[in-house]
Amino acid sequence: MENIRIGIAGLGRLGYRHAENIAFKTPGAELVAVCSVTGRELERAAIDFPRATAYTDYAALLTDQSLDAIFISTPSDLHCRQIEAALGAGFHVFSEKPLGVNVPECEHVELVVAQHPNQVFMLGFMRRYDESYAYAKQQIDAGKIGTPFLVRAYGLDPEALIEGAIRFAPTSGGIFLDMAIHDIDLANWFLGGQPDSVYAIGGSFVHSEFAEFGDCDNACAMLQYRNGGMALLYAGRTAAHGYHIETEIIGSKGALRISPVPQKNLVQVYGAGGVMQECVGGFFERFEDAYLNELHEFVRCIREERQPEVKVEDGTLATRIAFAATEAYREKKIVRF
Repeated sequence: MENIRIGIAGLGRLGYRHAENIAFKTPGAELVAVCSVTGRELERAAIDFPRATAYTDYAALLTDQSLDAIFISTPSDLHCRQIEAALGAGFHVFSEKPLGVNVPECEHVELVVAQHPNQVFMLGFMRRYDESYAYAKQQIDAGKIGTPFLVRAYGLDPEALIEGAIRFAPTSGGIFLDMAIHDIDLANWFLGGQPDSVYAIGGSFVHSEFAEFGDCDNACAMLQYRNGGMALLYAGRTAAHGYHIETEIIGSKGALRISPVPQKNLVQVYGAGGVMQECVGGFFERFEDAYLNELHEFVRCIREERQPEVKVEDGTLATRIAFAATEAYREKKIVRF
């Protein structure tokens, strides 16, 4: 089979990394087109991807019949309409998370995806393709910790990146949709179900700017699952030590803990201040392989004419839970599904 020819929409910080992965690190894939509304991003792309056709308009990108698939890495509020348009134009589609910024549009896209069963649709819940998280799921499925009943997750961004988070706050959908969406999906995945109630608390403890948008810089959510499971999720934007992603799954016969120290590597620095373990600085560094693994899976699904494990319904469920957590935080109440 010839290379899967991919066009990418969105060349921001994450989109550009995806473009590089398509162009240089994915056997059997070819970056054929790039699309951005930002001139300097296309100027950079012209240097790094000289063989890719450049578009400034998404609708024009979808007229390129040389393409097999569209990779969407645009702002969150564009995802649903762009997914629908790409599927309608006959392409396979990969979309970054979140699926959408409100539940009705997610439910609409579920129907759209169902109308195109012969086209691959995949959502970017890349942590499922991280080797450590995938291994943890294998251990759970093998019964190594008995019946899992509690997921505890930390998702902390470094204070060093706070300016970008503040700029994004008006359109992010809030801390639970913006930051906790991966932990929500993992909790659903590990516990094998969905919650029936959620409670959340939080505040703008360091940066009051978030409160202007009904958001906060640190928040916690507690989820009660229909099968009896529980999840405790902490999302924060002000970690002093770096990017900290930590997950623990507790079961009836044991527990699994992933990244209790968000270590940069296996080096420990011994000095006058004691023993220091450097931490990763951001999600590119921590999940570099996961982003590549999910892309490889997308290409394999197209070649093998099958759908990926991550379904459009997973995106809707995570969005529904994130909005319920936001409502619980803002109205200081338990929200029931």
